[in-house]
Amino acid sequence: MDANEKALTLFTTRVRQMILQYEEKKKEVSDLRELIKKSEESIKVLEKKLFQLQNDYNSLKIAKMVEITDGDIEEAQKRLSKLIRDVNKCITLLSEKQ
Repeated sequence: MDANEKALTLFTTRVRQMILQYEEKKKEVSDLRELIKKSEESIKVLEKKLFQLQNDYNSLKIAKMVEITDGDIEEAQKRLSKLIRDVNKCITLLSEKQ
């Protein structure tokens, strides 16, 4: 083989190696794009779920604020009565000191 044939063989070998590397990188890019697509879909599903859970939580908070049971009303009346008695005691004590 003369120098030209060796150079041509070497060039051909290098081109084949580059083609193989290109095909590997092309497959890798394709796999990564597929992974990105799946990740984006998963993110969308999770965002929808998060939005729904936030709505549910807000609804529950509102329901808890609005919910008044008989026990709550009775308890509030008892606390209010106690506060009124305490205020009356304070007024009586202040009146006696004068």
